[in-house]
Amino acid sequence: MIDQLITWRRKLHANPELSFQEFATAKFIKEELAQIPNMDVEISVGYLTGVVGTLTNGPGPVIAIRADMDALPIHEESEHEFTSQNAGVMHACGHDAHMAIALGAATRLSEAFQNNELQGTVKVIFQPAEEMADEYGSTGAPYMIKAGVLNDVDAVIALHMSPENSVGEMQIHDGYSMAAVDVFSGKIKGTGGHGAYPHLGTDPIRVLAQLLPAIYGITSRTISPLVPSVISIGQVIAGSASNVIPSEVEITGTIRSYDPHVQELLREELGTVLMAIERPGVTEDISITTVDPALKNDPGINALIRTVITDYHPEMTIKDTPFGMGGEDFAHMTNIVPGSMFFLGCGKQDQKVRNLHTPTFDIDERCLPIGVSILTETAKRFLGG
Repeated sequence: MIDQLITWRRKLHANPELSFQEFATAKFIKEELAQIPNMDVEISVGYLTGVVGTLTNGPGPVIAIRADMDALPIHEESEHEFTSQNAGVMHACGHDAHMAIALGAATRLSEAFQNNELQGTVKVIFQPAEEMADEYGSTGAPYMIKAGVLNDVDAVIALHMSPENSVGEMQIHDGYSMAAVDVFSGKIKGTGGHGAYPHLGTDPIRVLAQLLPAIYGITSRTISPLVPSVISIGQVIAGSASNVIPSEVEITGTIRSYDPHVQELLREELGTVLMAIERPGVTEDISITTVDPALKNDPGINALIRTVITDYHPEMTIKDTPFGMGGEDFAHMTNIVPGSMFFLGCGKQDQKVRNLHTPTFDIDERCLPIGVSILTETAKRFLGG
């Protein structure tokens, strides 16, 4: 299927859309699914752009394959003829490849159903908005879950592009494998004043100067260095002129962790730090919001995936390591039903930096049929017990 997979991937890559705006993408997916024999297609699932394709031949186990659809607000730096046609928008996280692989798996599984090889149901879930939350703090996965896409599902599987690994390599890990994502934001408010007379008012920037090292010290002095945890401040907004002390400073940042107990401890410690540096005349208004839970991979589903790889791709190198401190809203789904995501090597051997979420991200398209074979055979074996 490699020619078809490449065609799908490049079509999607050239036409990326941001989170919650995947209208053309959803239309394309719907049209491609509709051409697959015996595929029931449901659109506008969970959100306006969610698409679910279902293959079934009656009672039996139910497994879901999930692919994300959205792109990132990044200007692509590429000379490909299929470079993004939407200025400032790019598939820099491999979701174009995820969708192409899911379409390929759907095609192969349809053939297996037609040949009466399988008993049960396969759902192929095309989910919007993995990258960014909306104004209500929700990404796409919770909307799909609320719509009931997992109500009858016994297991859910997914994959992710991994440019750090070459084609023929993959990462799979039991238990917590990607971080929970908390976002904190807030304001430090003082009176402000003239830069020449700081003693006549209260300076929120002075408070911020004491706050920053205290925040950065939480993970190094509260959490064991053997436990994954990160607190980073990503944005500080303050001031308008060199001789004006601002009355307000805004900060935003992120908390990353694996273990839910560590996540709660980090949130509590952040609150404690903020309380400890209070100064007369200065107020603080800080909020912490959980965006995604930690991704927890089911050992039983992973064991099945490992067996498939050993049988079909014995030449592959399997790395049993966590995937890092990035977040992934697929974690919402694995919190509901047993599931697993693996990272599939796609790195190009051209000595260029092609990391996720960068303008130069790209994949070696030889990984596409490997992804299809793993997802397809895993689903077939799950339905077969």
